[in-house]
Amino acid sequence: MPNARPVPTVRRRRLGESLRRFRNAAGLNLDDAAEALGWKAPKLSRIENANAHIRPVEVSALLTTYGVTDPEVFDALEELAKDAGKRGWWQTYNGIVAPAYADYISLESDSDSIHIFAPLLVPGLMQTAAYARETIAGITMTRTPEEIAALAEIRLARQAVLTRPSGPLKVWAVISEAVLHQRFAVRPDTMRDQLRRLREVSELPNITLQIMPLDATPHPGSAGGFSLVGFPDAMPDVVLLENLIGASYVENVAEVQTFADAFNRIVAAALPVDDSVALIARMEEGKTT
Repeated sequence: MPNARPVPTVRRRRLGESLRRFRNAAGLNLDDAAEALGWKAPKLSRIENANAHIRPVEVSALLTTYGVTDPEVFDALEELAKDAGKRGWWQTYNGIVAPAYADYISLESDSDSIHIFAPLLVPGLMQTAAYARETIAGITMTRTPEEIAALAEIRLARQAVLTRPSGPLKVWAVISEAVLHQRFAVRPDTMRDQLRRLREVSELPNITLQIMPLDATPHPGSAGGFSLVGFPDAMPDVVLLENLIGASYVENVAEVQTFADAFNRIVAAALPVDDSVALIARMEEGKTT
């Protein structure tokens, strides 16, 4: 239906939140800002709350009204408006990819950096096909074998961002040592192959990999895992939190900063990079000390 309200995707929410921040910084309320463009306040409210479309030219008009002059801000937000409803390769898996997961893949494709604390599983961007299938089957519980295979394909396809020609995604991952001790009774080679994969990706210049040792001092990661997704230019970062029933996002700037500060403390508590890679190599060889 042409007049249907757009789905408030993460892209639209990021755009709306950015426009709201610039409006507040300009000292304008909704009525004043809308009146300056000949709009009604409810229209601007819907845009800021990700419940309405906005064209790039309208984004430019708003930013001008708010006194923004940085051309990088204009480019970033206009591009976000243009891509707010963009469909990606993952849309070919319609019915398998949940909306929240599709949102995350789109974020991942837009981002230039991701900081991950992984206390339970190897991050998806570093998984082998076998590890992906086994862990997806264990977590999803109700998926058919065909759906599990498709989700594993999607997870591996996401890894293209690590070597994309337009600029590889920079990933800094801290993985709990406990994850590396996991065993797969039916396919015992799964973990050894996964350890090899971790060692190989650690050699990429855009990857920083650390292991959180079992005897680490207490750190903020004890509260759970998260992914801090960073974007170029003026776009605010987003934090992904996952559990059995899906994903949720932290988008408030102050709250996102809390996770950024936590990640810095997690990094400080983890093994240095060289020691982490050496530990992975020893475990790949079957040595645990």
